[in-house]
Amino acid sequence: MKWNLRLAAANRGIWKASELKRMLAERGLVISAGKMSGLWSGQPNTVRLDELDVICAVLGCGVEDLLLPDADSVPAPTPASTERTLAVGQGHAVKPRARTGRSLPPR
Repeated sequence: MKWNLRLAAANRGIWKASELKRMLAERGLVISAGKMSGLWSGQPNTVRLDELDVICAVLGCGVEDLLLPDADSVPAPTPASTERTLAVGQGHAVKPRARTGRSLPPR
């Protein structure tokens, strides 16, 4: 995923991180300078869901405007052994285990 806060903010006429930080604080989300720098630069360490909710409310956007899928960074699936990639209905025959006796119910 790519973090796209700067472009989403620019689309709404917000050009400075300090301006967005002030708007977020007005909505109750106080962000440190270091965290705001990470959010604005496009490489945040963490973004909590409640923070994401406030950011979307301030910018008037959806999560899909802030998080863009990056299909190039996802590795292609590798074929596993044939036993693990069997289609539904093509499984192995089930062999019941030999039982030496039944367990008793709990007392």
